Amino acid sequence: MTVRGPSGVIHGVGLGPGAADLMSVRAHRLLSSARHVAYFRKAGREGRARKTVDEILPEGVIEFAMEYPVTTEIPFDHPDYNAALSSFYAECCGHLRALAEAGEDVVVLCEGDPFFYGSFMHLYTRLKDSVPVQVVPAITGMSAAWTATGLPITWGDDVLSVVMATLPEEELVRHMKSADALVVMKIGRNIDRVRNALRAAGKYDDAWLVECASLSEQTVQKLSQAEGRVTPYFSIVMVHGQGRRP
Repeated sequence: MTVRGPSGVIHGVGLGPGAADLMSVRAHRLLSSARHVAYFRKAGREGRARKTVDEILPEGVIEFAMEYPVTTEIPFDHPDYNAALSSFYAECCGHLRALAEAGEDVVVLCEGDPFFYGSFMHLYTRLKDSVPVQVVPAITGMSAAWTATGLPITWGDDVLSVVMATLPEEELVRHMKSADALVVMKIGRNIDRVRNALRAAGKYDDAWLVECASLSEQTVQKLSQAEGRVTPYFSIVMVHGQGRRP
């Protein structure tokens, strides 16, 4: 009979919004002692997550770059998009599972918080029932963005809605109208749709645009001041709540 040794652990480690000094002490500890590190990136790019930890990882760490087979080449609601990503996540999990079963711990880098719209969730659901998986939470990008505006995002009984700019315009308008405070993520090429929806919801003049929150290239301005500009993917639009206060 073959006796297996103790399994390694897959650590999904939230890095926060991008500034290395905003990550948690636990995240830093795991990173600075990592033997294996895995991270997502677009093919041909270094990857934002990997760049964030460049000065923290120990010498000799073994890297596993998980390169997306598709990003914007196919519409996200096309069957081929889901098929390609599903196969990709399954392949990544096979590699990570083999390492864990061999007794190796692996740190998976996660931008923002691992359980907040992150790719790590797709690994987690596929791995959690077969090998130990632990998650290290983190500051979200939207938290860094509203802090950058110098204004509280919610007051009193305000209801905060977080919506994806990838939604159809009519859905964006519906959510925007019902929210007291609003955060819109995944802007990028969807910026015109967001602008149109905010105008229809009567909230355009109150909207802020924050690009690359917490990083050296961070910009903060009213959305109305950024007409005609192409916004990077790491942009967040928000409308602050004006609720009850003493």
